[in-house]
Amino acid sequence: MSAIAAVSMRRPRIGFAGVGWIGLNRLKAVAAESLADIACITDVSSEATRRAMDEVAPHAPGVRVAQSFEELLAEDLDGVVIATPSGLHAEQTVAALERGCAVFCQKPLARTAEEVARTIATARNCDRLLAVDFCYRMVAGVPQLVQLARSGALGEIFAADLVFHNAYGPDKPWFYDIEQSGGGCVMDLGIHLVDLLLLVLDYPPVREVRSRLHAVGRLLARPVVELEDHALAEVQFETGTTARLACSWRLSAGRDAIIEAAFYGTRGAVVLRNVGGSFYEFVVEHCQGTSRHTLAEGPDQWGGRPVNTWARQLAVAPGFDATAERFHDVSMLIDAIYGW
Repeated sequence: MSAIAAVSMRRPRIGFAGVGWIGLNRLKAVAAESLADIACITDVSSEATRRAMDEVAPHAPGVRVAQSFEELLAEDLDGVVIATPSGLHAEQTVAALERGCAVFCQKPLARTAEEVARTIATARNCDRLLAVDFCYRMVAGVPQLVQLARSGALGEIFAADLVFHNAYGPDKPWFYDIEQSGGGCVMDLGIHLVDLLLLVLDYPPVREVRSRLHAVGRLLARPVVELEDHALAEVQFETGTTARLACSWRLSAGRDAIIEAAFYGTRGAVVLRNVGGSFYEFVVEHCQGTSRHTLAEGPDQWGGRPVNTWARQLAVAPGFDATAERFHDVSMLIDAIYGW
């Protein structure tokens, strides 16, 4: 066997920083697929680490608990999955990259476009794989939606409407500290809409952004320096496409959540929408006139796909992937919505 083949077959050693609800789910997804050796976990909560160890130990008998992020990085790791409070993401990602680790980071990658640019530059300079958990692009049917939109099958896409209303708010105190979270519902939910919007439209230049953000019904001044719980934005692209985005926490929507992304072209449309207020079940449709063709529907275990995609790539191509440059486009539009 050649040296190159031997390297390509090596199972990467991965550490997990943050094993709360999201981090634990990503940990379980990697363990279930057995794509990597789970070497180490860390969390400020001893309860979270105990729960994670109970879940993963049968799949990773050598896993250990590190007492800090720095101790985790001291392990001989190929990659790190980061699911800590948002304000730590940029600093921890840079530190991991500089130690030679690839990184899979929970969104947002950083709080501002400036921080994101610095993080991407580090990944490029260190030649390490960098990915962000934009999980909704992995929902069954969304890749077909993107292909239809980009292929020209819908004609010219001239309008898009994207919505993410959550009847609840985050349950962790750090979400309500703007230094730790970087923002409110736009940073938490709207970032997924922005990612889908730019992905489907293939990252066209932005001409103008208008937005109105609220906190408990009160209109916030721009640039926004308080946490918003409701946001409306209109984005005009140089291509002529107009997009409207809306997101919120604790909206009286009559259901757990309203999640939808619709793209309208001169020869058809594509729509992603949640079913019955679910956070997890979606239908994706291709529409022409009054007819609809279902591209995908029903229960779908999509949450772990992004981290497992990253783990597979890490095993064979751990170097910098230029698609990470697009994370800066997402963050630039988020900044514009906030008026920064």
